[in-house]
Amino acid sequence: MARQDALLRLHKNLIARRTELRKRLGLELEELGHIKHSSASGDVADAAFDASGEEIASTLAELEAKELAQIERALRRLKAGTYGKCEVCSLSIPVARLNALPFSTFCVGCQREMEADGGWNGANGHTDWGRIADGTTMDEREVSISELERST
Repeated sequence: MARQDALLRLHKNLIARRTELRKRLGLELEELGHIKHSSASGDVADAAFDASGEEIASTLAELEAKELAQIERALRRLKAGTYGKCEVCSLSIPVARLNALPFSTFCVGCQREMEADGGWNGANGHTDWGRIADGTTMDEREVSISELERST
């Protein structure tokens, strides 16, 4: 019963964190919108400072959005009854690990094995590098060579 109590507490923590992230993301996106629509005043140094601040805010919003997606996934797993079970070996993930990383989907052993292998190996034994970045396959993404050249 102690595990059930811990999972209920983690559920409440996930809900609270989700609410906090949604609120922060809304404020950050609103702030970014105001920055883009405000008139430029000042010199080049002011413009550079504003641009770097905008980039930091954008990066932070992106990281928070990824955390929010992981929390949403953990909440879906809770609803389905699979939260706290390793997606690889189906063993229970220790509560201490879930306390540290509430949206963890792997037990420590499987996580270590995955990291030692350099990624997640598919059924054919080859790493699916397309899924490692954000969970979507490379086939689902649209990438052009000109975009890649601009980013370097």
